[in-house]
Amino acid sequence: MKILITSGGTSESIDSVRSITNHSTGRLGKKMADLFLNKGDHVTLVTTAAAVKPNKHKNLSILEVTNVESLIETLEPLVKEHDIFIHSMAVSDYTPVYMTDVKTLEHTKNMETLLHHKNTESKISSKADYQVLFLKKTPKVISLVKKWNPNITLIGFKLLVKTNKEELLNTARESLHNNQADYVLANDLAQISHDKHIAYLLDKHHVFKAQTKSEIAQLIFEKVRTNHD
Repeated sequence: MKILITSGGTSESIDSVRSITNHSTGRLGKKMADLFLNKGDHVTLVTTAAAVKPNKHKNLSILEVTNVESLIETLEPLVKEHDIFIHSMAVSDYTPVYMTDVKTLEHTKNMETLLHHKNTESKISSKADYQVLFLKKTPKVISLVKKWNPNITLIGFKLLVKTNKEELLNTARESLHNNQADYVLANDLAQISHDKHIAYLLDKHHVFKAQTKSEIAQLIFEKVRTNHD
């Protein structure tokens, strides 16, 4: 099988030295890649420079991206030629548009005009005590996958923070339906630590629980291979 996996977290630049970053180590993506590689599958890992990566392997290709724009550009052709897509990357929900100091903001009569401004400096001045950063929503990458390849098996991820199990599962089911995913892995940041990672893998009819990254990787691996053997 040809497996496509995303891991790590994207970053969106404010200027040449500052960025907004999603914190994700890539460890889970590495574990999943290793399982498929050990079974002789071909794995393409789309990840970030800081993320943990598998060791070199003849069946492994690694592509690095930075932000959502580069992620979409990289993924579209890959999704069209792979059988399985495991989208575990932490993707930025917003990207910076413009940053300005509070004094400028106070003298702006029409706030919407600032949304069309762009910072031209390589490094925005740090003289002001307070700055205001305008952000705009990025495209939902997972919502594009089935448009690119309706036949690909899609495993999405949904992360919430300090919620109850019912809300977590309901949110995951919404993602499952809205993105035409085959599975969604639901997890809560409050239940993730160095040696623990409680998560629930959902399909349309079932919920499967895992308690560590290794168990999550094994669970996804088993469901994917069962569906394609």
